[in-house]
Amino acid sequence: MRLPPLKAVRAFEAVCRHGSILGAAKELGVVRGAVRQQLAILESYFGEKLFEREGRKLAATPKAVRFAEVSNTALTMLERAAAEFAGGEHRRIRLGVPSAFAIWWLMPRLATMQSALGVVDVDIVPMSVVEPLSLHPELDTVIMGGEYRPATGVTAVKFMEDEFGPVATPDIAQRIAGDPALMVEMTALVSRSAPTLWQEWFAESATEPVVFRRKQEFEDLLLALGAARSGVGVVLAPRAAIEDDLQRNVLAAPYGFVRRPAGYSLSCRNADAKTPVFTALRDWLVQSGISTQ
Repeated sequence: MRLPPLKAVRAFEAVCRHGSILGAAKELGVVRGAVRQQLAILESYFGEKLFEREGRKLAATPKAVRFAEVSNTALTMLERAAAEFAGGEHRRIRLGVPSAFAIWWLMPRLATMQSALGVVDVDIVPMSVVEPLSLHPELDTVIMGGEYRPATGVTAVKFMEDEFGPVATPDIAQRIAGDPALMVEMTALVSRSAPTLWQEWFAESATEPVVFRRKQEFEDLLLALGAARSGVGVVLAPRAAIEDDLQRNVLAAPYGFVRRPAGYSLSCRNADAKTPVFTALRDWLVQSGISTQ
């Protein structure tokens, strides 16, 4: 079968990823009219519309969404293959990691990870909002927490279980210990990157939901944890991100922790799953995750 025009596919994939022609045009360094022209070429090739108008926005059809996912994978593979061809055996991979997880779990182990991967350089990209790999063609692999959902063209390997629970300074934890209903007088600290975490904890811990006296939101878990350390209120946190705080008695967990079934997973594109680089990274994460349990 004759392949569709690569330039048109690239423009189409960019529009789907950005959700707008303007965003795609900025990425590709062209005017919007050039993007529209490429979309018209691709629609002519397939003989059907790729987008439907929803008010002032364009929405990809279900068939177009599936094609965009495959296109993203194919373009990323082509880009990576070209980089490998030009750079020889030396490799650099970009690893997206939740910010808190990167600082409190991954970075202290960076030297041993680098040793396990040999000549491969790993760029750690902290993510305040953790999104699937399919939305980040600039990344080679992503570490996902409990929010991971399977995606087309992506392989995920669970490397560590995790627990989560409410934490606060020891004095606040002592005041509310024994009865979660006592949290009603506290300030709930919420990360916008995981806005439903409190609801999930109440459900998974079989605890009666509490209507907090006050709720304060932060852009990511790092800021929410900082507020908890200063005594502002109570925050829900993964144990892996605060183990050091617990050991140094900076934070305390008045109700313990609930184990999350999803844990942490390393996700990569299917084409990369069996390459030596990703195999080495996966094996190191699995071994390191087991040793922290």
